[in-house]
Amino acid sequence: MTQTVPDDTGLLEQAAARVDAAVAAANKLEPTAQAVATELKHAIEAFHKLALTTIVRRLKQDPHGKAILFELVEDPAVYALLLMHGIVRADPVTRARRVLDDARPYMQSHGGDAELVDVRDGVAYVRLHGSCNGCSLSAFTLRKHVEEALLRAVPEITRLEVVTDQATPAILRAEAQEMPAVEKGWLRGPAVTEVPPGQMVSITTERGSVLIVNFANRLSAYRNACAHQGRPLNDGILDPITGTLTCRWHGFCFDLQSGECLTAPQAQLEPFPLRVVDGIIWVRPQ
Repeated sequence: MTQTVPDDTGLLEQAAARVDAAVAAANKLEPTAQAVATELKHAIEAFHKLALTTIVRRLKQDPHGKAILFELVEDPAVYALLLMHGIVRADPVTRARRVLDDARPYMQSHGGDAELVDVRDGVAYVRLHGSCNGCSLSAFTLRKHVEEALLRAVPEITRLEVVTDQATPAILRAEAQEMPAVEKGWLRGPAVTEVPPGQMVSITTERGSVLIVNFANRLSAYRNACAHQGRPLNDGILDPITGTLTCRWHGFCFDLQSGECLTAPQAQLEPFPLRVVDGIIWVRPQ
């Protein structure tokens, strides 16, 4: 017997339209009545956020509850509600990239640009181009603009550090010498030629399995574990066109550039530092 799952898309759109209509009507009220309506709206939202935050926190504390939470977030209505209250949000790397995208027209209008290399331990590593890079007053002003925008929009970032090398964002190239792996904690991986664009490989280390992915000649390393239930991802579905990796177990989809989970935005893959030395990939599992 086949059971048809109801499509709630129409109901969600109707509910959203009803809210929009009510807000529009409240905005037309005379000032005193409008202030009362606005305060009522904020009071109800604050009450809902308090309850929702408690529910999400308790679900996250239990492995089974966490799995249920991931499934709930897949529902558009649940996701919209949690997003509205700031309970669900993208990871710091994704949010930082969005900040730079928003600031890019201003930078480019002054002949400069910036790209995000990484966000790690509260530090945003940024590579500057054009008039953003240098010692002039104009370069200093543009750097301050980027830094202030990042600190304001991404609370996890406490400072900005400019990367001066000319490597691509995903590959930090060391000098052409053998990596002192034992001292620095770096582990030798495959040759770059063994991971062509659109492909991925997994390597086993003492600290677990590591997944190395090449998307559009951009190498990234992640813990080989889905953020949903920790299942391995090396036999997942890699889409070289969209730059996504989908876990074959429960269909959780991840952005290969940021590691962000597109299915449940509050989750993401655990990234590892990656370097290339003399054509060999080195990773440093945490």
